[in-house]
Amino acid sequence: MNVITTFAEKKREKQIKYEKSILKEISIKALKEKVQHHFGSSRFASGLMMNAGIEEACYDVAIEAYLLGANFSRFGVYGETHEDVKRRCHYEIQHFSDTLYNFLLYWGHGEEGIMSESLYYLCEGYVNSWWIEGFQKGQRRHKLRLH
Repeated sequence: MNVITTFAEKKREKQIKYEKSILKEISIKALKEKVQHHFGSSRFASGLMMNAGIEEACYDVAIEAYLLGANFSRFGVYGETHEDVKRRCHYEIQHFSDTLYNFLLYWGHGEEGIMSESLYYLCEGYVNSWWIEGFQKGQRRHKLRLH
């Protein structure tokens, strides 16, 4: 008796396996350092980062952006520049930036005032840096045939 599986199930299993292998390359220490690097300079954001839940939300967004960059890195291996690849997933990157920004605004209780625009740019830079890191790690894995 054979077990019948669908292509969608196999594709999902392969994706989970790839994500597990790529996530082994980042550490909690790296996540913490990038949060401090990007949000530590802003007085408003550094006050918010005292809450552990907000820092964990930053980690979640970072991991998602990292995985997105790693998944789209296969296009870079085929000859596209990282800017061309970034245009392919522009909406997803924008969504991660908006999500993090809105989360910080919600937990800031409107205290940001005129700082909201600079906070958005901080969130955008944070997401972009994680996307680029994931893209570079994914490209390296593809070149080494570890995918």
